[in-house]
Amino acid sequence: MADMNNQIETVSVFGRPNWGAIWAGVFTFIAIWSVFGALGLGIFASSASPNAAAPVSGMSVGMAIWSIVLTIIAMFVAGRTTGGLANTTNPREGMTHGMVMFGLAVTSALLILVIGGNAFGNTEVSGGVHSAYVLNMFSYLGWTLFVALFLGWLAALGGASTAHKHFPTTSTTTVQHRVRHA
Repeated sequence: MADMNNQIETVSVFGRPNWGAIWAGVFTFIAIWSVFGALGLGIFASSASPNAAAPVSGMSVGMAIWSIVLTIIAMFVAGRTTGGLANTTNPREGMTHGMVMFGLAVTSALLILVIGGNAFGNTEVSGGVHSAYVLNMFSYLGWTLFVALFLGWLAALGGASTAHKHFPTTSTTTVQHRVRHA
């Protein structure tokens, strides 16, 4: 006669990415950044002097700070949205969803920027691309974009990792092993 020996094993359960939650995070980021980015542009553009030799230099520092802070806040909220809707059960799973959401949001924003930039056609900035003013503006823009994206990336990971539910990350199941005793 065969004896039945029941043993309980713990099996870890890892979920698949929740793409609905990731897209919701992307749209949350774009919505927040668009609305409050337009507000910042309106506020700081009013400080630009159109009669100056470098009209944008009056608004560049304020707009740079605004863009960095806005990106951090928008990415954190988008990360929280992603992590919450994905029903993540641990911070690592939330960070994975936050990283994918960040990558998709940046790709979407760059795509919108390229499409929007091409809509203006081949307009030239007076003085050409080699003028000191244009190169200085690209330098400010590059550093601002780097800092905003780096800190936004960390905010997205932090937001998504703190949105997890406190459920156990493992499930238990009963596995039956047949052991024959002679």
